[in-house]
Amino acid sequence: MPEHRHASTRSTATGPWVIDTRDLGRRAGSSRAYKRSVPAEGLGLLGVIAVPPGGVVELDLLLESVVEGVLVTGTAATVVEGECSRCLEPLSAEVEVELTELYAYPDSATDETTEEGEVSRLHDDLVDLEPVVRDALVLALPQVPLCSPDCLGLCVDCGGRLADLGPDHGHETIDPRWAALQERFDGNRDNPEEN
Repeated sequence: MPEHRHASTRSTATGPWVIDTRDLGRRAGSSRAYKRSVPAEGLGLLGVIAVPPGGVVELDLLLESVVEGVLVTGTAATVVEGECSRCLEPLSAEVEVELTELYAYPDSATDETTEEGEVSRLHDDLVDLEPVVRDALVLALPQVPLCSPDCLGLCVDCGGRLADLGPDHGHETIDPRWAALQERFDGNRDNPEEN
């Protein structure tokens, strides 16, 4: 019966994010390098900054068999696009993150002593990289993307981009409490005889 219980929880995950580790074996110390381009459209902070349509994540990884499971180390890199939070200009940036993640073998000491979600796990000798890479990349993205750290933003009066408008740009503003007085004086300037 235990085999039947195990068989019912078998993973059938496939796709570009999934790596089969059977050829790695369970002998501690064996390793294998993987380089892969994975489609990742929309990965990021949607509506703010994300991988554009047709975008990919470049994975450069080393998978090592260790006593408790498979240790994945390496980098994930991609290009993201969005718009500047201050001036709304389109922007593009390269993002690269370092990855280090242990995928525990079923019934290993790590598997037995950790809660679900505390550590990644191997399912049918398959490593699903998507959650780990997605989390690492999203955490590396700026929550407030800027085209440059010193971006001046937009003019609050006319909405123009301050970097394009120049340092002399300005709007005369009158305190609404003085507006009636200002109108009276402007009216007197038009009719000097009334003074």
